[in-house]
Amino acid sequence: MLLLAIETSCDETSAAVIRDGCALSNVVSSQIRLHAEYGGVVPELAAREHLRNLTPVTQTALREARVEPEQLDAVAATRGPGLPGALMIGFKAAQGIAFALNRPFIGVHHHEAHLYSPWISGNPPASDFESFESNVSLIVSGGHTMLVHVENLSRHRLLGSTLDDAAGECFDKVGKLLGLPYPAGPEIDRLAEQGNAKAFDFPRPMIHEPNDDFSFSGLKTSVRYFLRDNPGLANDAGSLRDLCASVQSAIVDVLVAKTVKAAERLGVRCVTASGGVTCNRALRRALANECEEAGLRLRLAAGSLCTDNAAMIGILAEHRLSTGTPRTHGSEEILPNWSLEEVA
Repeated sequence: MLLLAIETSCDETSAAVIRDGCALSNVVSSQIRLHAEYGGVVPELAAREHLRNLTPVTQTALREARVEPEQLDAVAATRGPGLPGALMIGFKAAQGIAFALNRPFIGVHHHEAHLYSPWISGNPPASDFESFESNVSLIVSGGHTMLVHVENLSRHRLLGSTLDDAAGECFDKVGKLLGLPYPAGPEIDRLAEQGNAKAFDFPRPMIHEPNDDFSFSGLKTSVRYFLRDNPGLANDAGSLRDLCASVQSAIVDVLVAKTVKAAERLGVRCVTASGGVTCNRALRRALANECEEAGLRLRLAAGSLCTDNAAMIGILAEHRLSTGTPRTHGSEEILPNWSLEEVA
């Protein structure tokens, strides 16, 4: 099967061509620089940029794959969740392409694609679903933090999610308090590599709670009060590195502890992680160390597949179509608030 996939759920415009589980191309155009001056994603700006970039991005994906539109067997796009205006651009464009070519179309759940992205590897990226095993999956990004029990390639159960700020959102808000540019996550990661994670003791919210939910707003508030009581500390280069390392350690400790505890409680021997924050080096190291100590196998999404991309959308869509999942009808619309539980 030869499939074109489109992803426009937030601030990356992406298109990929998939053949038999392998990404022949995966083109991503990021809007980070455009949104940086506003300190976060501006929905109207994101939609406008998707409209501007989608055609050249799609053309590039087809060209890199050496595929003509008429050769496509199917088309897929992210249906939700995401920013309504952003989703609309990619979803409707993909529907239009499918209609014009008289090809089947399928809308994909963005988080479900993240769930299975750790089972995509290699260069070019290709699915490794044959080695799939039941796992506890951590999805952690700017807008979402959740734990999911993935029982098989078509069945999963949401265990817990954030009650307020997501982990990535906490990184960005703390970064703003520290005077760091948006997005602050990568900058905190960079500075923390040279800092002392034990220099400052910040709370680990809900780390001992007997559930799988997260909460990071209290950590953000703790940092705000700490900086209020210690004015000028963030202006010292050494102290700034220590602050970044200490805050990062608090976030990572919670994410890792809850993930490992969930796997042990359920008797699952495999842990996976995906989403933009999974690029964080401290998180990847901590997951590797704690999973090894607990005797758990670990699969992390490849760095290029942690952030939003069409390859993971297309590979999952192709798998779904090949296993009999009904196509998405042309009259169906985007689902900006689509819950992962609705596709379990």
